[in-house]
Amino acid sequence: MPNTTSPKVSIIICSYNRANYIIGAIDSLFNQTAQKSLYEVLVVDNNSSDNTKQLCVDYIETHKQTGYNIYYLEEKAQGASFARNTGAAKAQSPLLAFMDDDAVAASDFVQRIVAFFETSKGDGLGGRIIPKYIPAEPEWMSYYVSSLVGNFDYADHLCPFETGKYPLESNMIVKRDDFFSVGGFNTNLPGVVGKLRIGGEGKEFFYKLQAAGKIIYYDPLLCVQHVVEVSKLTREYMYRVASGIGRGERVRMLEKGKSAFYKKLVEYIIKLGASYVLAIKYTLQGKPAKAMPVVHFRIDAIKGLIGK
Repeated sequence: MPNTTSPKVSIIICSYNRANYIIGAIDSLFNQTAQKSLYEVLVVDNNSSDNTKQLCVDYIETHKQTGYNIYYLEEKAQGASFARNTGAAKAQSPLLAFMDDDAVAASDFVQRIVAFFETSKGDGLGGRIIPKYIPAEPEWMSYYVSSLVGNFDYADHLCPFETGKYPLESNMIVKRDDFFSVGGFNTNLPGVVGKLRIGGEGKEFFYKLQAAGKIIYYDPLLCVQHVVEVSKLTREYMYRVASGIGRGERVRMLEKGKSAFYKKLVEYIIKLGASYVLAIKYTLQGKPAKAMPVVHFRIDAIKGLIGK
């Protein structure tokens, strides 16, 4: 990278066919309150077949004289884990921030990251993710299903994550040395590969950090908005996301052994039972549209876990 001074934060955006939103993401990082010398942005194109590349190249060209340190990279191995690892390897700063290609960062995003690591002994940081529904939140959406579209709000104050809790990949920051000390993202959990999703890469990554004694904090004021096109929230799409969670857990548990797999299966079955209770509750509250999506979520996760 040609930047002559080392930035404090490298923001890595992995992109796959998000031409409609990638400029919004990188432009939100251009319009930060922090000085541009403090950060760099790396867009890692993961085999996009739309005009993502041209849009990024043109944007970089028109912002050459602004001091905005933004770079375009390509990763041919399909999957977000590959792309994130590539971005991390090319990053110059001691802090790695990850954001999605259809996210929009708040104007103080970089400023809050820098301030946290200058004043805290924390090893990592995660923030709030707010769905931006286009055109509006669907009637059937509920708190329990909204996590599938990126909704994340862990607490109303700055605090460390409890063991087993962790940030989502669209708004997470870790120290570069720690990232590589745990091997980065597990490419056996690549994320989206075509229409197949094998998720859980962020979960496993943070579990490794926590096992190494690292303390990850949550800041509710560290915000990004995540675009959610309601027209794309079909039953098939929600199945891919939910079953992808199950597939990721299948990979993780089988690496540990069959007993871990069956323990997870029992956990999922219990959660399925709880989803029926929630469905009945929503129906009795006069919100029947929210009932079955909760049940479908748990059924689809089980299908992914058992390999269907």
